[in-house]
Amino acid sequence: MKRETERLTYNIEEAARMLGVGRNQAYDAAKRGDIPTIKIGKRLLVPKKAFDRKLDGGDEPDDRPPVAA
Repeated sequence: MKRETERLTYNIEEAARMLGVGRNQAYDAAKRGDIPTIKIGKRLLVPKKAFDRKLDGGDEPDDRPPVAA
């Protein structure tokens, strides 16, 4: 019996579909940092946790812990 592991990332096209935008718009958003990405080799991947947190507003400046001086 083969056990599949859950993927931890989306590709840009999957993220674009979830956002309701086109592929090129998603790549532009990733380049601006609006979509969190990691690069593995030539592949640009979107970590699920970071993407979901961004959509939930978790990356807003008020939600970040204060930086110790």
